[in-house]
Amino acid sequence: MTSALAGGAALAATGRSWAEGDPLITEIQDWNRYLGDGVDAAPYGMPSAFEADVIRRDVPWLTADPVSSVNFTPLHALDGIITPNGLCFERHHAGTALIDPADYRLMINGLVDTPLVFTMSDLKRFPRENRVYFLECAANSGMEWRGSQLNGCQFTHGMVHCVMYTGVPLRTLLQEAGVRTSGKWLLAEGADASAMTRSIPLEKALDDCLVAFAMNGEALRPEQGYPVRLCVPGWEGNMWVKWLRRLEVGDKPWAQREETSKYTDLLENGIARRHTFLMDVKSVITSPSPQAPVTHGKGPLVITGLAWSGSGTISRVDVSIDGGRNWKTARLDGPSLPKALHRFYLDIEWDGSELLLQSRAMDEKGYIQPTKDELRAARGVNSIYHNNSIQTWQVRQDGEVENVEVS
Repeated sequence: MTSALAGGAALAATGRSWAEGDPLITEIQDWNRYLGDGVDAAPYGMPSAFEADVIRRDVPWLTADPVSSVNFTPLHALDGIITPNGLCFERHHAGTALIDPADYRLMINGLVDTPLVFTMSDLKRFPRENRVYFLECAANSGMEWRGSQLNGCQFTHGMVHCVMYTGVPLRTLLQEAGVRTSGKWLLAEGADASAMTRSIPLEKALDDCLVAFAMNGEALRPEQGYPVRLCVPGWEGNMWVKWLRRLEVGDKPWAQREETSKYTDLLENGIARRHTFLMDVKSVITSPSPQAPVTHGKGPLVITGLAWSGSGTISRVDVSIDGGRNWKTARLDGPSLPKALHRFYLDIEWDGSELLLQSRAMDEKGYIQPTKDELRAARGVNSIYHNNSIQTWQVRQDGEVENVEVS
């Protein structure tokens, strides 16, 4: 039997009708009969009206005010590894800053030979690079530390996205200013009303950081830092300062608000870890999941999800359908790029029985995604940051899916 015939037989087994008896095939429909909109109907293309439910969503009770809040990428409704610009999650501390690129300025000062100020035009004259990176908020999955809370991977894991950034390597601009030998750290400052500022080791700044002005081929969206943001690949999203206005070179970290009172990890013994920059190896099954239930009944079922690591590429993802008792190696498909999302698939025949779905990622450095119990044993449950533990979805016999705790 050929693969095409085998696929047809599998679909027939699910109870679907063959095409020759389907009136949507045999009868003329409106889209066959009438002219559609012309080329100028939507000068900036929009998704189909039938995809209107695929949007970012917030959880209103998470924060006191939406200008200092977050909304979430609809991971359950996406495929591949690239996040559409209009669906990349937002995290603001003072709302979206609206900056005319003609008024944009970027200063480099501190322990440099020549303090400089760049305009937008200046930045675009430097050699530029294109890089695909994931960006993950340190608080992603933060509500799940003490148990299952939010019912949907959009809400448990949706503070992550992956796009192609275009910009100037940060080291190019620092070399233009001339970093003094006493310089060890860099302070990145945003132009929004929160004056977001983070300390970055100079070694990282000179490695792979990017001063970006475009994503997925077009200008940054305002909510993503238009006209210029900093990219700090593999490190927590709070350091990817949006609306970037100043870079100061210094000899030690600055102990800013967002690296003392926030974005530290409170351990079981009451001591808070600082400068836990790296986003560790992590994965999640995006479908089936609570917002993407199984609606077709028994038969072929595609289990799919995302994996990522701030240490580099993903080397392997295992999937369990019985809560971690047994594992099968999933198929990685699409580009495998360092510090980017990776797409995985496991194709199974579902017999209609209950499933406990889990995914476990491993990266090129040999790091393995921990269980919830393993992570809690190491760090307690006081933190809301850097939760990279294994997530469990319960698929019921009726195809509905729920967030459950299997440690």
